[in-house]
Amino acid sequence: MLSFTTYSPTKIIQGKETISELANLVPKEGKVLIAYGGGSIKKNGVYDQVVAALAGHDTVEFAGIEANPIYETLMQTVELCRKEDVKFIVAVGGGSVVDGIKFVAAALRQPEDVDPWGLLTGSLTAESALPFGTVMTLPATGSECNPNAVISRNSTQEKLVLFTSVTHPVFSILDPETTYTLPYNQLRNGIVDTYVHVLEQYVTCDQQAPLQDRQAEAILSVLIDYVEPMLETSPPSFDARMILMDAATWALNTYLERGIIPDWATHLIGHELTALYGPAHAETLAVVWPAVVAYKFDAKREKLAQYGERVWKLQGTTEEIAKGAIEKTKEFFAKVGMPLNLSDYKINADEAAAEISKRFSERGMCVGENGHIKPDEIAGVLELCR
Repeated sequence: MLSFTTYSPTKIIQGKETISELANLVPKEGKVLIAYGGGSIKKNGVYDQVVAALAGHDTVEFAGIEANPIYETLMQTVELCRKEDVKFIVAVGGGSVVDGIKFVAAALRQPEDVDPWGLLTGSLTAESALPFGTVMTLPATGSECNPNAVISRNSTQEKLVLFTSVTHPVFSILDPETTYTLPYNQLRNGIVDTYVHVLEQYVTCDQQAPLQDRQAEAILSVLIDYVEPMLETSPPSFDARMILMDAATWALNTYLERGIIPDWATHLIGHELTALYGPAHAETLAVVWPAVVAYKFDAKREKLAQYGERVWKLQGTTEEIAKGAIEKTKEFFAKVGMPLNLSDYKINADEAAAEISKRFSERGMCVGENGHIKPDEIAGVLELCR
């Protein structure tokens, strides 16, 4: 187990009718930006609750932050914030809106003549960020309780990660009732996204972190046990949605990776598939994760077997349990209706492998714990995704 530092300054307010607490959580001094996505919050009543809670504040709005937030759109948000001299942002929506606002918050502290895309390429460092809070409507990314963000750029077809310690939300409000109008595919994606977030930090090499392992196993087991009520829509289960929101937060609030080296190969390959071909983030994860662990089976055999024995209650030899754990995971993804192959999205595996290998090579980037998947091995992984 490695040495670690934990920093989690975000205040989590979770439960029914908690959006009203914005009135006291958001500073009254200075203009407040309300940022959101495509307008679903105006159909489900969340927008009205936010506006009512902020009635005593001076507000301005920005709508249209996309799923997989786009750099070009976010720069319009930056421009509006500068024009209106915004002092605080409330991000209302799912992880994409929150990720987008993390980038905006950091970009606003950069000189106006500097391209803040450098925050994602590594040529710039975020030393501070404009403060912001969130009202979450989609449990999936855990973005409500960590400082990281994933941003896409249309002009270059890139999807990169913002790694910084200064973009934690000040607070995050999680009211399970905001999820009641989510379509099935978004609920499904949220469950799979949460599940793979845990796997990426858990199914690595043995790093002697038993507490983190048991925490990961608990989250995975809860998702398996409660998946059916989590997906129920008529009527939605308040308790199940509460549990899902909690699981999504704990899956990626940085506690599971304390003292360990996480994998994230699945995510980094998946980001490229989304940038190039368009499948939703969680859809790429369901395709890629089984392939990554199968490709690196020898290195991951012991941890896969632990996962299979403790979470799926499998029995047999280490080899049998490890292979069974991969199959059980695929069955779980299929159970919620998630396609498992690139061909389901009409993606040519050879073409994807060539382009992603090229991109990783140009960036000098290896993926996985200890960089165990080199750019020229991407074809081997994606071959298993056909």
